[in-house]
Amino acid sequence: MILLLALALISAVITFGMSLVVYRVSLKYRLYPKIRDRDVHTRPTPRLGGIAMFLGIIVAFGVSWLLSSQFGVLSLIFSDSGPILAILGASLLIVVIGVADDIWDLDWMTKLAGQFVAAGLIGWLGGVQILSLPIGGLTVGSPIMSIVITLFAIVLVMNAINFIDGLDGLVAGVALIANGTFLIYTYLLQREISPQNYFSLAGVIAAILVGACAGFLPLNWHPAKMFMGDAGALLIGLLMATSAISVTGTINPETLQTLGKSSLVPAFIPIILPFAVLIVPLLDFGLAVVRRLRAGKSPFSADRKHLHHRLLDMGHTHLHAVLIFYAWTAVVSIGSLLFFFDPYWMAIVFLAIGLVVCAVFTLAPLSRRKLTEAAAELAPAGTEEAAETARYDQLDAASERHPYSDPTPAVGPPAPTHEESR
Repeated sequence: MILLLALALISAVITFGMSLVVYRVSLKYRLYPKIRDRDVHTRPTPRLGGIAMFLGIIVAFGVSWLLSSQFGVLSLIFSDSGPILAILGASLLIVVIGVADDIWDLDWMTKLAGQFVAAGLIGWLGGVQILSLPIGGLTVGSPIMSIVITLFAIVLVMNAINFIDGLDGLVAGVALIANGTFLIYTYLLQREISPQNYFSLAGVIAAILVGACAGFLPLNWHPAKMFMGDAGALLIGLLMATSAISVTGTINPETLQTLGKSSLVPAFIPIILPFAVLIVPLLDFGLAVVRRLRAGKSPFSADRKHLHHRLLDMGHTHLHAVLIFYAWTAVVSIGSLLFFFDPYWMAIVFLAIGLVVCAVFTLAPLSRRKLTEAAAELAPAGTEEAAETARYDQLDAASERHPYSDPTPAVGPPAPTHEESR
């Protein structure tokens, strides 16, 4: 675990340093898009943070490859360079596509085609595929079907992560929590299966992603100095999907049933946990696709009805909305991980309490709104004092939610957040 944490630290340090460099270069050469009517921020903000994250990830992989000659536990991962080179090649391709989209605003068909090519590099050339599912020993019917399922799974996760990239620090923080949980799981699983070697490709990817997100988060925290853009969001989704598939799609289901557990619950963890750590992005993605198809629009058309938009409309501040996403991700991820341990009632209790607390904080503005409306009904109608008080309350709420926007109340829904509503 110490070596994995060292890789995460290297990735974090390089990502943070390169983020400062990319930020200064972007400002010097004005490498940022113009302010759009739908944007809330009033100052030009670079969107090339994905480049810094990619460089941090590349350096961390390079260091781990150099250390593989000195640490036998890493040599098994790098003995076959095919998957590593395919992952890095796909990462480079997806970053190029993301940067091009951040600068020139590519159409959705071009981006989707590039995503499938990147996924194909990992599934076909890299050999990272979904070969089996830990549900009664279920195996994929044919090699072609395996590649197809793998491609769609990777593209799905990439777009799900990209869809929630609408608030400062949201994707970086959610990915940090999710990959941190997945890192612990891969370490525990590998320790049970192979006590002599605690390392796996999934664990290395998760550790490096934790570092990249942690290194970028200081510049992306609200108010953000720089955005990760499509390059960063798609890169995170690509690597998270690859990490999950390398565990879920290749492990022998029978192996998990010989871990000395009191039930078969651990056998389902490899398929439950990847969905658990991605529950928020996948939920938002699914709702967006259904909503847009019902409206007769493309699933990739922009709108302002994502979950983070709804939280802002409910009355949450920018920071509160982000923290609520963090809380939901942490509760579901950690709760699912606890099923790996005996007794299982601990996981159930943790999930039950955590979900109730998250629901209370998520719906809290609705209760405050009802109290405000009730107080307004009791106040003398038509008084200037009541009208003035209501106006100042509205101004304060708008200013707290969007500190860079004009505090004057506007007709219609609040403007979208800093990123384009995906």
